[in-house]
Amino acid sequence: MSLIYNLTIFIYLGFIHLISLFNKKADQWIKGRKNLFERISGEIGSSENIIWFHAASLGEFEQGRPVIEAFRQLNPTYKILLTFFSPSGFEVRKKYSGADFIYYLPLDTKKNARKFIRLVRPKIAIFIKYEFWFNYISELYRLQIPLFTISAIFREDQHFFKWYGGWFRKKLEKITYFFVQDQNSLELLKSIGINQVMRSGDTRFDRVFELSKRTTEFPIMDLFKTGKKILLLGSSWPPDEELIQKAIEDRNDLKIIIAPHEVHESRIASIESKFSHLNLIRYTKADENSVRLADILIIDTIGILSGLYHYCDIAFIGGGFGKGIHNILEAVTFGKPVIFGPNYQKFKEAIDLIRFEGAFSVKNSDELSAIINRLLNDSNFYKKSSETCVEFVIKNCGATGQILKKINEYLLK
Repeated sequence: MSLIYNLTIFIYLGFIHLISLFNKKADQWIKGRKNLFERISGEIGSSENIIWFHAASLGEFEQGRPVIEAFRQLNPTYKILLTFFSPSGFEVRKKYSGADFIYYLPLDTKKNARKFIRLVRPKIAIFIKYEFWFNYISELYRLQIPLFTISAIFREDQHFFKWYGGWFRKKLEKITYFFVQDQNSLELLKSIGINQVMRSGDTRFDRVFELSKRTTEFPIMDLFKTGKKILLLGSSWPPDEELIQKAIEDRNDLKIIIAPHEVHESRIASIESKFSHLNLIRYTKADENSVRLADILIIDTIGILSGLYHYCDIAFIGGGFGKGIHNILEAVTFGKPVIFGPNYQKFKEAIDLIRFEGAFSVKNSDELSAIINRLLNDSNFYKKSSETCVEFVIKNCGATGQILKKINEYLLK
């Protein structure tokens, strides 16, 4: 199995090189790793006390961010190294001030794992959520460097729990400690003999709770609202926008904020084309007069979405007609009822909030129109939904503190 795994890694590398000829993200993936070891060697000193955090992409980074920032506050003498696998994480957060060193993770070959860890010499490594790179895991274990997996979720259909998963299970045994989000994950790990595990919950709740206490002010949003209700479409994809377009055709009581998942020119132009019959304005071009008259405000920049949920009345979270919904908690923490498409089953917070009527899943524009009408016309229903969202976040806070307590125990050994 080790041979097959390593062969798969090299096949993946060849595939990335091939598609990098015409795919921007793949090209960034290749170029971001060019001369990486030379850069690391020149930037990280031999006497540094390094704590290594690794995230696949932007979503996993946000999952680990509360732990990174709390660790820095509690342990200011340590330097934080942050690595990403994907360009969608690295390119957005490569200037993140909470880390001292930020790199792409070298591909998980035995040679790369040994060289990277020899250069970095981390005191502890912390992998976030789904990241299981088995050569890195083996090398950290060989060097007796503690490795923690945080905010993890396991499912029965993963290879770890199949009859053919013995090799993968042995790799998991080398991880020092698991912090999982739910009871099911804990029980699955224990069912294969892994007992170094704690149900700590989801660190994102700590992050969004802090977000709700320090809202960012966007004066232009107050001008945009002009007494109407706001529906915010966050991290949207074309199918989400098409659904919204149909659902609001005959409405004049709503204003719409659209924050697409990708903000390149062709995506923004596509949205403008869909809603060309309405008065719309791009955020970067909005001024005091134009924004008052607009029916739709298109967010054509990155990094501000989490602060915008404060201004909406209802949030529609994108991705539910694709691989899965994006982060709903940034809206929920402000007490905003959330709506999304049918592909949400991998997200425990979505499942829980649907049960408590803080969130709602829709399959078509008729269902979307119906739930929007109910939320806007039934004040008691809206109030209950909003309060449910806030209480849900507060109830689930605390994972960061549990994780840091255990990590610091190992630092003191």
